[in-house]
Amino acid sequence: MDTKLTQLLNIKYPIIQAPMFLVSNVAMVTEAMNAGIAGCIPALNYRTLDELRDAIRTLKANKVEGGSFGFNLIVNKSNIKYKGQLEVLCEEGCDFIITSLGSPEETINQAHAVGIKVFCDVTDLRFAKKVESLGADAAIAVNNEAGGHRGNLSPEALIKELNDNLSIPVISAGGVGCKADIDKMLGYGAEGVSVGSPFIASVEAGVTDDYKQACVDYGAEDIVMTERISGTPCTVINTPYVQKIGTKATWIENLLNKNRKLKKWVKMVRFSIGMKATEKAAKKATYKTVWVAGPSIEHTKEILPVKAIVKNLIS
Repeated sequence: MDTKLTQLLNIKYPIIQAPMFLVSNVAMVTEAMNAGIAGCIPALNYRTLDELRDAIRTLKANKVEGGSFGFNLIVNKSNIKYKGQLEVLCEEGCDFIITSLGSPEETINQAHAVGIKVFCDVTDLRFAKKVESLGADAAIAVNNEAGGHRGNLSPEALIKELNDNLSIPVISAGGVGCKADIDKMLGYGAEGVSVGSPFIASVEAGVTDDYKQACVDYGAEDIVMTERISGTPCTVINTPYVQKIGTKATWIENLLNKNRKLKKWVKMVRFSIGMKATEKAAKKATYKTVWVAGPSIEHTKEILPVKAIVKNLIS
């Protein structure tokens, strides 16, 4: 399974354990590295820069040959911690950074100066060409089968369009739950895959057993799009609570969203409320179960250690 991704990160298998808000942690990424893949954690999973710094140092101490670790940065103005997080990552060092939701220019320039590779989430060719022109080391093609905030194009269409027009490697994100899915993405021309939802139901994941078990009990047909978390369509498990509150924005939100001056503030409030609800559901028992996941949980049949999940993906 030698690809451009395995060469870029010096890993055994072309798999990135995707960064998942509230879910990813040091234990998961350590086991991912031990299994021969790369692991990534959202920098926003850490409330303070000191906590982020401690996580980096622990992962550096745990790193083994054939494994790799990185962090995800939200690089737009809504993330007021962004500049501090980037500074800590560059000071302490990591193998790669994945950027989301904004221009990666500053991240690419600062990370490359200290030898850190930068991969950028993209959902279309226009933005992919932009990040390539800024010097990104790879494009992460977020397709319409991804969990959380997903793209609009199918894996095949997006991978092929990017490959036909880019010179940097394309990593596919979304729709991978088993070895056959990986083979399919590589067959379309991807140099690797970013896999998230199957790792939610891992022993090491930092969420409740209820959340993990839901990924076992529910399947692809139970994944729905909701506007009730961040204001931007996001995939969640269609629990009774999600059915109760609905998946569409309220008429008040729709009305306020039409006001140019208020739109940004409405979205910020909705994002804050949605993230708090998601955190409560992920971290403690609650009837308000808003669990983010993608259709690839179809292949999740039991809660397993990360190493066993990787084994299932490669064999």
